[in-house]
Amino acid sequence: MCGRRWEKSDAREPADHALGRSRGGFSTKIHLLCDRQGNPLHFCVTAGQAHESQSLETLFEGMTLCDLDDEPVLFPLQLAGDKGYRADWIDEYLQGFGIEPVIPSKSNEDPAARGVSFDAEAYRARNVVERLVGWLKECRRVLTRFEKTALNFAGMIKMAFIQRYLRRRYPE
Repeated sequence: MCGRRWEKSDAREPADHALGRSRGGFSTKIHLLCDRQGNPLHFCVTAGQAHESQSLETLFEGMTLCDLDDEPVLFPLQLAGDKGYRADWIDEYLQGFGIEPVIPSKSNEDPAARGVSFDAEAYRARNVVERLVGWLKECRRVLTRFEKTALNFAGMIKMAFIQRYLRRRYPE
């Protein structure tokens, strides 16, 4: 080491450490996927200024749950998102996997011209994701982000998810 600063370089670590300016200040966005019971399936972190739709493919890559033989066990039939995920390429991307997009149309577009019907009943269940985000904000270590690197911060989010699964499995 003798006077040289040791730096760890990891290809998975973003150059900005998933930190950036947004309307709320200097922050990190956590993009989540969960099932209808609020069990987290996958997540990714981006800088605060990154648009939600830019992380969909990254988020979607780790979503499939497989058994010991690497066969998919769980795959969604519908995927709900807010208007930040409304784009034609997202509709096509999801339909390519056989998933129905449950994303409302923007106020300045004609829903009939979109080509995808909107299931308002299924969209009401999106509050499950909002409750998961609310629970995650109760985890002090995740809320305040003490970690410098995005990889360590993601590790804390995984620890919170493990704790959630263990508490659901063993309530006492």
